[in-house]
Amino acid sequence: MGTIDNFEKTITNQKIERWRYPRFFAHTDGDTAVITGEDAKHIGTVLRMKAGDLAVLCDGEGTDCLCRISAVNKDCIEFEVLDRQRNEAEPSVFVTLYQCLPKGDKMDLIVQKAVELGVGKVVPVLSKRCVSRPDEKSFAKKIQRWQKIAEEAAKQCGRGKIPEVGGQKEFRNAVTEYSKDKKGILFYECGGAELSEIVDGNVREIGVFVGSEGGFEAEEAELARENGIVCATLGKRILRCETAPVAALAVLMNLTGNL
Repeated sequence: MGTIDNFEKTITNQKIERWRYPRFFAHTDGDTAVITGEDAKHIGTVLRMKAGDLAVLCDGEGTDCLCRISAVNKDCIEFEVLDRQRNEAEPSVFVTLYQCLPKGDKMDLIVQKAVELGVGKVVPVLSKRCVSRPDEKSFAKKIQRWQKIAEEAAKQCGRGKIPEVGGQKEFRNAVTEYSKDKKGILFYECGGAELSEIVDGNVREIGVFVGSEGGFEAEEAELARENGIVCATLGKRILRCETAPVAALAVLMNLTGNL
């Protein structure tokens, strides 16, 4: 009886402290799982994990599996699945961030922090005041880098899904294609409604439009209004383009009960 009690106590402690264990995204059907590729090399070479060590594997659909390493091979790591449970880090609201492209590497930071704060998808947008306008080839490489940043951020903060970094869109297309059935918010430096007047805990899907350096042109804000998107303010101070999405997402997650 004592052995069973000790085992149950151990599993309970593992459930409570699972955030301490290394986290990876992997297919986890059945009682076993396998990780290959870069993550396998990271586990064996960088983390120097061995048989018997614990990790959390997430299926990318919101289910976490507490796993024990059963074998460490050169090209793959084998796991035994000990326990499954629903991931608790995914927010109840799906937020798509339509981020107008900033200069330099600011988008790296924006993607990372947006994922940590619970964004569901990031869409790079070209507006009139965007200075950065990469060609198709260089933009494809940027998308790959941002998607990798999103995955690493999702692992670090315990997300149950890896948010997608979508393809580039022109501002007009992003606005006119946005469904009027969803809550759309454009943060406008010339003023607008307060977020507390727009969003409550019942909303389940939000599209957030944030400008690049210099914000939005007046005609862009008007186009957004014509398509059912509400102009909003983040206060009296003018925030940098890399600060605004972080502040906006933090407030939105708080208003919807996800922070």
